[in-house]
Amino acid sequence: MIHSIRISCLKNNLSRVRNFVEGALKQHSISPIDINLMVLAVDELCANLIIHSHKCNPKEDIEVSVSRKDNQFVFEIKDESAPSFDLLSYKEPDMKEIIAEKRGGGIGLILVKKIMDEIQYERSGSANICRVSKRLAT
Repeated sequence: MIHSIRISCLKNNLSRVRNFVEGALKQHSISPIDINLMVLAVDELCANLIIHSHKCNPKEDIEVSVSRKDNQFVFEIKDESAPSFDLLSYKEPDMKEIIAEKRGGGIGLILVKKIMDEIQYERSGSANICRVSKRLAT
C-alpha cells in the first residue's frame, strides 16, 4: 500500500510530514526507534527542499509517499523545480570543522545517509524525485 501527502512549501508543514510518515509507519510492527529515525530522515530531506530549493514559497509544493515491500520501506519525495541538489554527489563535511566553526546546520544530510540504506535521485520531466529506503530486520 502506498500512502502519500502533498504539502505547500512552508516550514510549518514539516510537522504534517512528520505526522504523516509516523502514522504510515505505525501501521506496521516497527520499533519506535526505527520509526523516529525514518521520520527524522524524511523530515530533513523535506526541510532542505522547502528551505533551499523552494525558498519557503507557499505557492509551490512537494509530495511525499511511503510504500513497503517485504521488509523495506521506500520514501519518495517529489517536487517540481529546477534540478535540485543531488544528494548522491553530496560529500559529507568534516564533523570537526562543523563543531569548530559552530555551524548551526549542515548535518541533516549526514544523518539521512547514516539512517537510510539506499538513496536514489532522478529527474523526470520537470520533477525531481528523491527516493530513500530502509530495510528492517524481520
